[in-house]
Amino acid sequence: MLIVGLLTAWMAAGTEAEAIEGITYERVFGPEVPGEYKHPAAITELDNGDLYLAYYGGSGEYGMDTKVYGARLAKGGGVWTAPTPIADTPWRSEGNPVVFQAPDGLVWLFYVVRYGDTWSDSRIHAKISEDGATTWSDSMLIAEEKGMMVRGKPIVLNDGDYLLPVYHETGHDRELVGPDTTSLFLRHNPKTRTWTESGRIRSRTGNLQPAPAQITDDHLIAYCRRGGGYLPVLDGYIVRSESRDGGRTWSKGVDSPFPNPNAAVDLLKLGNGHLLLVYNDNMNARTPLTVAISTDNDKTWPYKRNIATGPFDYAYPYAIQTRDGKIHLIYTSHERTVINRAVFDESAILDAASR
Repeated sequence: MLIVGLLTAWMAAGTEAEAIEGITYERVFGPEVPGEYKHPAAITELDNGDLYLAYYGGSGEYGMDTKVYGARLAKGGGVWTAPTPIADTPWRSEGNPVVFQAPDGLVWLFYVVRYGDTWSDSRIHAKISEDGATTWSDSMLIAEEKGMMVRGKPIVLNDGDYLLPVYHETGHDRELVGPDTTSLFLRHNPKTRTWTESGRIRSRTGNLQPAPAQITDDHLIAYCRRGGGYLPVLDGYIVRSESRDGGRTWSKGVDSPFPNPNAAVDLLKLGNGHLLLVYNDNMNARTPLTVAISTDNDKTWPYKRNIATGPFDYAYPYAIQTRDGKIHLIYTSHERTVINRAVFDESAILDAASR
């Protein structure tokens, strides 16, 4: 068992003091836990109130020893269980786990298995759990096309279907995302247990790792990480797209007002209908990590607050809202060796932005 505590000294070094007010920070796991590389991480609230976290770890991003680990924080508890492997394909490396408690009680684990030297050789696999993420099924392949990857959480649509954000990465380059990289969605019907593929989001830079939100039955929006490389740029922005037919087809991706240093973003529709966007407010560095709020369905984003700032990298945000209304934001830092959790109410963003 690993005792989880607040790292006051670390936060003082890595985050501005203003951001601590109204926000609880937690260093979940660091390099002292087996599998020093930890990136990215995902979290879900289970039906019994436990929190379940998954990440992939090993010797490095392209290490052949990487596997998906899972850990649990019991409802009302303060101690995470030690991470244990929940997906490990012999002679292949895993990546990008996503955990999702579905309304019908099944817990889904989506993850990537790399079949070659780069992520452009990947395919998407999945497992299910019928006992609250205690045991997992055998692995099943849900996207056979090479280059298909997953990173963001599914959303439950108003008609009951699940929409899983995925992307098709091209380029066969470990540092450069090809301009023909596209975002798309896999739609799951929980009654028929079938998957169908949406249209693809194309943009001038390429785009990946979409984060969707449903505004009305027909109208959905998605914010996506831009493609390209990591050299300094003057026009690196989050790519925005929308659907007018319930998520089946999507508009061409266009630059949003939000900068993006070729880094993951997340979008969350809160229980009150407000939208929460998490991103790096920088074109060329993964700091700061910023939360913005829209109260008018994506028309304006007047509320903004930095969650983590400083000399480190704060990346791959993954946000959920639990049944008590709290927002839980998972992100990695310190060269992908530390998993962090920030917990706050929406008011922590609204009030800080109003001051």
